[in-house]
Amino acid sequence: MRGADLINTKLPADIVACIFLRIAGSKSDCDAFSLVCRRWLSIDRSFRSTIRIGGSGRADEVVSLLVRRFSGLRNVYIDERLPVSSVHQILPYPSRPRSKRRRLSSSSGDHHLIKSSVVGESEFEQFCLTDVGLSSLANGCKALQNLCLIWCPNLTSSGLNSIAENCKFLKSLDLQGCYIGDQGLIAIGQNCKLQDLNLKFCEGLTDTGLVGLARHCGRSLKSLGIAACAWITDVTLEAVAFHCSSLETLSLDSELVMNKGLISVAQGCRALKGLKLQCINITDEALEAVGSFCSSLELLALYSFQRFTDRGLSAVGNGCKNLRDLTLSDCYYISDISLESVARGCPKLKRLEINGCHHIETFGVENIGKSCPELLDLALLYCPRIRNSALHEISKGCLHLQALDLVDCSNIDDDALCSIAKGCRNLKKLHIRRCYQVGDHGVIAVGENCVSLTDLSLRFCDRVGDEALIAIGQGCPLQNLNVSGCHQITNAGITAIARGCPGLICLDISVLQNLKDIALAELGEGCPILKEIVLSHCRQITDAGLAHLVKGCTRLETCHMVYCPSVTSSGIATVISSCPSLKKLLVEKGKVSERTKRRASSILSYLCVDL
Repeated sequence: MRGADLINTKLPADIVACIFLRIAGSKSDCDAFSLVCRRWLSIDRSFRSTIRIGGSGRADEVVSLLVRRFSGLRNVYIDERLPVSSVHQILPYPSRPRSKRRRLSSSSGDHHLIKSSVVGESEFEQFCLTDVGLSSLANGCKALQNLCLIWCPNLTSSGLNSIAENCKFLKSLDLQGCYIGDQGLIAIGQNCKLQDLNLKFCEGLTDTGLVGLARHCGRSLKSLGIAACAWITDVTLEAVAFHCSSLETLSLDSELVMNKGLISVAQGCRALKGLKLQCINITDEALEAVGSFCSSLELLALYSFQRFTDRGLSAVGNGCKNLRDLTLSDCYYISDISLESVARGCPKLKRLEINGCHHIETFGVENIGKSCPELLDLALLYCPRIRNSALHEISKGCLHLQALDLVDCSNIDDDALCSIAKGCRNLKKLHIRRCYQVGDHGVIAVGENCVSLTDLSLRFCDRVGDEALIAIGQGCPLQNLNVSGCHQITNAGITAIARGCPGLICLDISVLQNLKDIALAELGEGCPILKEIVLSHCRQITDAGLAHLVKGCTRLETCHMVYCPSVTSSGIATVISSCPSLKKLLVEKGKVSERTKRRASSILSYLCVDL
C-alpha cells in the first residue's frame, strides 16, 4: 500500500540494528540510513561506532556535542591535520550569539573541521583540542577501544588521566605530536590493558613514563612504536624486554638507542614478528641477536643504517626462516653477500624493497629469483648496478609476482621487461620511473601478456610512446595510469586508453606537450568513473577540452591543472559546476574569478609561488 511503513512494522529493532551494523564501515551509507526515519536515526545514534574530526577550531565543544549524540562510540580519531567542512556550520560564533544554536546534522557521524587560513599560530593553538574536550570524551565514551590523537599540542597528562580512569576497555592509543607527560602514560598502563601504542614526536615523555606503562600493562602490549622521542633510551627497551614478552611489533626511530637496548628486546620478546629500525647507533652485534633469538620474525625494515654490514644481515637471513617482508633503505655497507644469505635462508619471502643500497648488484637479486618462489612484490629503487639478468631470474623463479617497482635503474631495458611480462603473467602493478632504456617494446609485451594489470606508472620514461599505450589499452583493465613526462605520447595513445579502459579511476597525463583537446573528449566519453586527473603542464589543453572531459566524467573528485596556459577562468568554472563530487582543484590563483572563489573556496587549492 502506498505510504505504508512495511519495514518498521514488520522488522523488530534488533534486526534493523543488525542491518545497520553490516554497513557501519561506510560513513555515507550510515548517513543515508539515518535519514530514512526517526527510528533509524535513533538506531544510528546508538550504534554509530566511529567518528573522525579535526583537532582545531572549537574542538572541545564539538567533541562534547558528538559524545552526547552518539552513545556507542568505540573508535575516535582526532587529527589537527584534517581539512574538511568549517566549524562555523556546526557551532555558533561566540561574538555573535543567536537565539537558537545551530545543531549538528543528525546524519553526520564523521565530522571534520578546517583551519582558517587567517588565524595566527598562537591564536590557532587556543582553539586546539584541550584536556576539557578529552575529559568530555572520556566521560561520554566508556566503551572506547581505539583513540587516535594526532598533533593536539594542548593536551597534557591531566586529559590522559581522564581517559585512563573512564575508558577501561581502551586497546589502541596513538599520541603522535602530543606533549603528554610521564604521569598520563603511567595512568594508562595502570587502568587499561593496552595492546597498541604509537608515540611519535612526544617530546614530553621520558624513560619514566614508558617504564611505568610497561610495568603495568606489558603483558597485553603487542605493538609499540617510538619515533623522535628525545628522552627515550635503552632503559625503556630493557623494561619492554622484561615486561612485554608478548610484543609482536616494534618500530624504533631514535639516535639514543644503542645495541644494548635492542639486544635486550631480542632476548626478551621472542614472539616478535615485525621490526622497523632507523637507529644510527645500531651495529652488527644487535642484528646478530635478532637473528639468534627472533625466529618468528616475519617483517624487517632497516632505514639509513651506516654502522652495520653483511655480517648482521646474514645473521638475520640464517636465523629468521619465516621472514616474509624485507626493506633495506640507504644501508650503505650491505652487498650481494648478505642478500644471498637472505635468499637461501628465507624461502618464504613475499616482499623485497631495496632502496639506495648502492653496493647491491645483479648477483644478489638473481639469488632472490632462484630461491624465493613465493615473492609477490619487488621494488628496486635507485639501484644503478642491477642489470637485466636479475629480472630474468625473477621471471623464471617468481611466477606469482604481482607488483614490480623500478626507479632509476639505468641498466634495465626492454629485454628485462619482456622477460617479466612473459614469466610473471599475474602482474597487477607495474611502476617504472626514469628508466631511460625502457621503451615501447617492453611495455607492449606487458600489454600482451599481463591481462590482470590494473596499475601502471611510466613516469619520465621518455622512450615510451603511443604504440605502448595502444597495446595496454587492448590488453589490460587499467584503473590507475601515470604517464607523466612521457613526451612521445600523443592523442592516439590516450585515445586507446580511453576506449580500452572504461574502469579507469586515476590518470596522470601531466607534462605531455603533444596532448590536445581531442584526448580529453575521448576520456570524457570512455571513462565515466574517472575520479582523479592531473593535467598540469599540458600546454595545448583548452577550455573546450575541459568541457568535453567533465561532460562525461561527472564523478571527478580531484583535478590538477597548473601551468596550462590556454585554460582560463571560464574552464575552471566549468569543471567546478559540472563535477558535484569535486573535493580538490589545484590551479593558479590568478586564473580563478571572484565568483568562483566565493562558490568553491573549500575545494580550491593554489600553487604556492610566493616563496
